[in-house]
Order: sequence, then structure tokens, then C-alpha cells
Amino acid sequence: MPDLAWLLLIAFGVGALIGAVGIGGVLLIPALTAFAALPIQTAMATALFTFTFTGIVGTLMFQRRGSIDWSVTRPVLYSAVVFAFLGAWTNSIARPTALALILAGIIVLAGLYTLFTWRGMRRPAFHDDARAQRVLLLTLGAVAGFGSGLTGVGGPALSVPLMVLFGFPALVAIGTSQVIQIVAAISGTLGNLKFGSIDFGIAATVTLIEMAGVMAGVRIAHAVDGALLRKAVAVLCLVVGTTLIVRELGGLQ
Repeated sequence: MPDLAWLLLIAFGVGALIGAVGIGGVLLIPALTAFAALPIQTAMATALFTFTFTGIVGTLMFQRRGSIDWSVTRPVLYSAVVFAFLGAWTNSIARPTALALILAGIIVLAGLYTLFTWRGMRRPAFHDDARAQRVLLLTLGAVAGFGSGLTGVGGPALSVPLMVLFGFPALVAIGTSQVIQIVAAISGTLGNLKFGSIDFGIAATVTLIEMAGVMAGVRIAHAVDGALLRKAVAVLCLVVGTTLIVRELGGLQ
């Protein structure tokens, strides 16, 4: 199969994962390096640019179905915006590999915990204490935002497993991730426009295929059982976390 065909097939799969479970975008980066011959920095910047549009499509489709709980999403979003800049600043002044490995480890551990307790908490943490739950959501947003700015992975890779871990319904966590994806992608892309390199030609083609995948993924997310969706999030966390660890360890060589 030609390289372009493989790239488009993976792009559709990435879009479907984003729509169905909120995470999986990191898998596009190695595809861009392997099948589009982009340098790793350009691949990361190009992938992040495309996630602006997958986030918009996902947000619109989840909102249309009433699956975005804005009382949950807002505090996560607010702190993610602030800490994404702090993460990017940390990235600019230090070697982020160690912290990136820690964050990848958190994703793996969250996936393991969620997998082995995949039916989850009956209710979200602090469901009877609105103030404490808001603090928790602000904290989760801070972790997701900082991790996004630090590693370029994207906020959903952390926000989805952590929210599921603390008992929020998988569909709510995935809906929140669609909105965070827009903010993280725009923030990172603005930096890449000044300091990085984006291949807009490849991005245009990949984005269209990803958006089609998101539409399919959103339908899947709303069609399957919530417990099964939670288990799918757990498994994907293990894949994404392991992928990040391999990527970072490879960068040390």
C-alpha cells in the first residue's frame, strides 16, 4: 500500500479515536514521520495544528447531543489554559524528558487503575461537595494543561483518564476533552507559527480525513455502553502512555 494511503488510513483512525474516546492524537505523529517523511518537530507541529479542527468538529457534535457538561468542563478548561502556558515555558527553559516520562507514567497508571476497576466509582468524587469538586476539576485541568504545554501531547491525553479515574462518566470526560483539544491546539500552534514549522499541505489533507473519522467516532461514543467506553479509555491510555515513554526514551539515545 502506498505511503499516502497508509497515512490517510491512520489519520481516519486517529480521528475516530478522538471522537470516540477523546485521546489517540499522539499516534498521528509517528505516522507523519514514517509515511510523510516529516522531521519529528514538524510532525508534532503539523499534528497539533490539525487537532484544532478535530476539536471543533467534536465539540459541535457532542454539544448537539447534549453530552458536554459545561459545569464540569469550564473549571477544567480555565486552569488548562493557564497551565498550558506554564508547561510551554518550562519546556523552553529545561530538558522536559524526565517530566514527560512522569506524565506518561501517570497516563499508564491511570489506565491500569481504570482497567482493573473498570466499572468505576458510582458517582464522581466529591459529588456532594460542589466547592471541593470544583477544586478537583481545576487541579485536573492544571495537570492536563501543563502536560500539554510541556510535551505537545494534547490536554485530552491526561484529562480523560484522570477524569474517568475520579469517577466522572466517560462520555462527560470525552466531551470535555473535545473543548480542551481546541484550546491546547490553538495555543501550541501559535507558538509553532513563530518558532516551529508546520507542513500546511499535508495538514490540509490529513485534517479532512481526521474530521471524517471524528464524526464516525462520536457516533460510536454515543452508541456503546458507558462501562465499555470506560474500558476502552483504559486500554487506550496504556497504548498512548507506552508510546510516549518509548518516544521519550528514544530521544535520550
